[in-house]
Amino acid sequence: QVQLEESGGGLVQAGGSLRLSCAASGIIVSTNGMGWYRQAPGKQRELVAAMHNSGTTHYADSVKGRFTISRDSAKRTVYLQMNSLKPEDTAVYYCNANLLVSSKWDNYWGQGTQVTVSS
Repeated sequence: QVQLEESGGGLVQAGGSLRLSCAASGIIVSTNGMGWYRQAPGKQRELVAAMHNSGTTHYADSVKGRFTISRDSAKRTVYLQMNSLKPEDTAVYYCNANLLVSSKWDNYWGQGTQVTVSS
């Protein structure tokens, strides 16, 4: 069974920092892109940051210059360093990974971790 386990969410004041981690476990043949999405109350889930195996990164405009995505491929772990947090960053953050399991590529999701930024 494949799992994505997130950690690192919490409550922080505006201007503060948090680091999210997401580790993939299970019988995984290979990984492709990994990234982070978020969903605020009453809003659609949106891409925050993603990293391809090539190292290419993509960030939502709203987090550019404040958030940094990184990966440890050997550990199948992706991180999201979030600095200069704003109240509008408050959301449930979900890890996403494109994984080869058995002979099929598919997208997998973590259970989500709450990030709350107080003003």
